[in-house]
Amino acid sequence: MGRTALSLIGKEFTEFTFDGFLDWFIHVEDPRPHWDVQPTYLISQVSFLLGGICTFIHAVRSGGRMPYLWLGIMLHGLVVEMAAYWMPDIDNFWHSQTPVMLLGRRLPLHISCLYPSFLYQASVAVSKLRLPKWAEPFAVGLTVVLIDIPYDIVSVKFIHWTWHDTDPNIYDRHYWVPWNSYYFHSCFAASFTFWFHGFRRWIKGCNDGIENKWKSKSFSYELGTTVIASLLGMPGGVLLFLPLYHPLHDIYGIHSEVTYFILFSIFLAFAWSGDRKAPPDAKPKVHSLGKSWILLIHLIFHYASFLAMTIFFNPEDEVASGLHEPVGPCKETLPVNTAFGMVLQKRKYLCLEDYDEDYFDFHCINKPPSNFASWYTICGTPFKNRAEYIAVIASLTFLAFNVLRNMHFHAGNEVDTSKRISPSIATHRKKNK
Repeated sequence: MGRTALSLIGKEFTEFTFDGFLDWFIHVEDPRPHWDVQPTYLISQVSFLLGGICTFIHAVRSGGRMPYLWLGIMLHGLVVEMAAYWMPDIDNFWHSQTPVMLLGRRLPLHISCLYPSFLYQASVAVSKLRLPKWAEPFAVGLTVVLIDIPYDIVSVKFIHWTWHDTDPNIYDRHYWVPWNSYYFHSCFAASFTFWFHGFRRWIKGCNDGIENKWKSKSFSYELGTTVIASLLGMPGGVLLFLPLYHPLHDIYGIHSEVTYFILFSIFLAFAWSGDRKAPPDAKPKVHSLGKSWILLIHLIFHYASFLAMTIFFNPEDEVASGLHEPVGPCKETLPVNTAFGMVLQKRKYLCLEDYDEDYFDFHCINKPPSNFASWYTICGTPFKNRAEYIAVIASLTFLAFNVLRNMHFHAGNEVDTSKRISPSIATHRKKNK
């Protein structure tokens, strides 16, 4: 492994303890051993840290409500992640360890930048389409999924995280990615976008319309509405699971692939209908890329990185030691409470006798983990068909290139974020002319 490469590889713990609150809150390691055992994971981390930096620079340089959008997305992401770790019914995935880990070794630092890398990127691109307010959240949700798909498919194959083996909400998979991952990204992104713009419109005196919705008011005003949007993004996203997913999947047993594509069709219908009603400035005669060039740097690196992983790296060489689904007896189960009041079941432990997670095994260590181990080592498995993965990610990259190119280069210019003149000042200037 070289340089001792993560001293805990091959070790297992039934309960991982911490040396005080600071050790629980943040843990920092040398990144070089991580490169030895999971090089693709470090590349992924660089991509999202770059995304966080590029979107932040764009937000600050753009001004108006853009910095609040960036901040709100960061807060929204933290709310979602912490809820997932601490609510038993949705605690169903485990990130592999990184050089900087937060919150009891559950939250890698780069995941905090994942949300602006997806949602901020999508919000800026969609803003150039000048969609009506009822269509914009759906377009943002679809664009987020387009940016997310290569990451989801490639990262799980390279064991950047693992999923619960038998949770009914994530049991239906696509290249080992739960279909509900795409459903989640669509709904939560749409919900946050709805609240970020909608809550501000509903307050008296702020029915700004399309032309003014990116212009900021006072700091306290914008901060308050931003925090509220970040808190409501998750419950709003959960509510979007109620009309389709839960009745179709939980009651009628319909596969999650079907429920996602029903959602996809609805989102696409609203977004496309809104695009047909776009105003003239959605495609101006003179186009300017503006400050968006810095966002394109991240998008190019993002898609190139995950395509390169499928071409040049081997998932069977990746080793991940950390928190995973606890191992234990196969017959013990836990209830999973659904939003419709139904109680489904999942196994309490990972059953090593018949688990169905073909993207990892234990070939790189002496023996599989013992019963009740929650910290242990897993090993990646080879591509069954590398060419298929390359074809899939290359096709998604081609699709994203065309969609995002049209948004950035063949739609409207960047939105006007200049500070709006108050009515009293405007009246005064008119009288003095």
